[in-house]
Amino acid sequence: MVNFNTTNSSTNPANTERDTTRVNQQINSSTVRLIDAEGEMVGVVPLKVALAKAMEAGLDLIEVSPNASPPVCKILDYGKYKYEAQKRRNEAKKKQKVIEIKEIKIRPGIDDHDYDVKLKSIVRFLDEGDKVRVTLRFRGREMMHHDLGMQLLERMRTDLGDKAKIEQSPRLEGRQMVMALAPNKS
Repeated sequence: MVNFNTTNSSTNPANTERDTTRVNQQINSSTVRLIDAEGEMVGVVPLKVALAKAMEAGLDLIEVSPNASPPVCKILDYGKYKYEAQKRRNEAKKKQKVIEIKEIKIRPGIDDHDYDVKLKSIVRFLDEGDKVRVTLRFRGREMMHHDLGMQLLERMRTDLGDKAKIEQSPRLEGRQMVMALAPNKS
């Protein structure tokens, strides 16, 4: 019988990021640069002395900078350290802006009002920091008039002015002409 309530560490999202912080007996250096529980620099001491001071304080010895020579270790509560690190990661994730690519589809015979509405949408997307892909679709005999499509995309480029920079100039891909725009940082 299969038990469906078990959690596999490979599928558990909390375990996807390995914790490589060494604590107490996991530290494998003979000497460490020690920072005590109050944040005071003690100096370079043997690992056994650092572990003894951590035990005396009732806290853990945590390797905060393993690449330093000797590694920097701090005396503090490991649970609190992990909690603070998670808070910092979540805060960094909140501040991160995911750039999306929005797509605007138009036709060569677009009316002036419809063109203005599409242009306003493009400006709004660019102001939000998103990239925009303008797709001009040709149907039937419109394929004979690529120059009309190119003129329309050039008009759009001039109407946007300095709000957008051209990431990809208009080019023909099958039955459609594509142009990519990015927000202008200045």
